[in-house]
Amino acid sequence: MKIIIILLILAAILIAGCIKSDDTEFLKQVAIDTCIKICESVKNTQDLSDGPCIGDPIPEHPDWVCDVAHSPRQAVDDQPENQCQVFRNGQAHHFVEIDTSCNLIRIV
Repeated sequence: MKIIIILLILAAILIAGCIKSDDTEFLKQVAIDTCIKICESVKNTQDLSDGPCIGDPIPEHPDWVCDVAHSPRQAVDDQPENQCQVFRNGQAHHFVEIDTSCNLIRIV
């Protein structure tokens, strides 16, 4: 009987871990999709060549920011003053980085 209880507890822990992982991947994809949509909506009216932060934070996803960078990336893209303020301040912990054509560069 004790073995069955232990196995059930272990199964519950494993299932909970899988659900959390799936949720994290889902949230990443939502942040990417939202960042690309923001970019698409502003790229014809805003100059993106200087790598602005266009989601500081991403609306409805306050732990994520959306930042435009060079592709290929340049040293200037790593300078803190060229990154989103809420990410620099530690209010957001993840970012989606896209190029001026709204293509994904990376997520962190």
